[in-house]
Amino acid sequence: MLEHGGNLQQAAHQYGRPLADWLDLSTGIHPEHYPIPALAGSLFQRLPPTPDALHAAARAYYGCQHLLACAGSQAALQVLPSLRAPCRVAMPRTMYQEHAHAWQRAGHQVQFFDQMPDDLLLQNIDVLLVCNPNNPTGYLYPTDTLLDWHAQLTVRGGWLVVDEAFMDTTPQHSLASHSGQTGLWVLRSLGKFFGLAGLRVGFLLGEPQALAQLESLLGPWTITGPSQFIASQALADHHWQQQMREHLPIQSAQLAQLLNQYGLTPTGGTDLFQYVPHPASRAWQQALAEQGVWTRYFEAPRALRFGLPPAHDWARLQQALKQAAKALSG
Repeated sequence: MLEHGGNLQQAAHQYGRPLADWLDLSTGIHPEHYPIPALAGSLFQRLPPTPDALHAAARAYYGCQHLLACAGSQAALQVLPSLRAPCRVAMPRTMYQEHAHAWQRAGHQVQFFDQMPDDLLLQNIDVLLVCNPNNPTGYLYPTDTLLDWHAQLTVRGGWLVVDEAFMDTTPQHSLASHSGQTGLWVLRSLGKFFGLAGLRVGFLLGEPQALAQLESLLGPWTITGPSQFIASQALADHHWQQQMREHLPIQSAQLAQLLNQYGLTPTGGTDLFQYVPHPASRAWQQALAEQGVWTRYFEAPRALRFGLPPAHDWARLQQALKQAAKALSG
């Protein structure tokens, strides 16, 4: 199993601090989740319905015609490599690691590039995969560049796969409206922006016949009835979405400013997290953990990712940063 943010039980055991006494900034999940509506008991008694209402809400939200609901985008990315015979796949070196793991496990040859693939690489691969914006660096690939890469790949039967897990605050940069074309896959998730990671609801946007193949591989009842109901409500709540698109960029800028005060200068991020390369990032993670603040550590390059704190925990984060800086300087 690869390491991820959210491994709070491990931190609680390692540092001897109860789970309830942590400020978890390790995931990049919205700390103020979409409000959970009242749920009828019948949703828990029946087998999940076919996700027609969920698909309709998602098509309207993403502005696309063809998609498939799955148990988080994680479920889709694990099965997607099985739709191709072993081939050559390229993706950024610093990125959500489950993608490389899934393609390698399916027998594909995976190679890495730093941020942008060069022309030679593009000419010699079958699948190009990027997170947009990238997790954890926050780098945003221009739409025209992605569409150009897709055009080059499709000429020889290749694919472009774009994981847009952190795209919701900037929908103008999404490839969702271009999905449905052969060789273009877009992954979306309700876990980050909506703060509903526990629902396990995600979507794969793609070409209809290929989506049907994937649906048969995933099998029936992939999304629970309660999850379908809550997700449909969240996707249709334009007022809440607009409020968050105005609010989250302000919070993220505030987080960047706070980190910078303690020599933790972000080099990138999204409206839900800040990415801080630092030679002493492991020491910083440990010093903050001693204060009950958990962050996501990256080994290569050495860096930390800080998610947004809840509204009532900004003072706690500032105090923890102050104490950690003092400990590290002493």
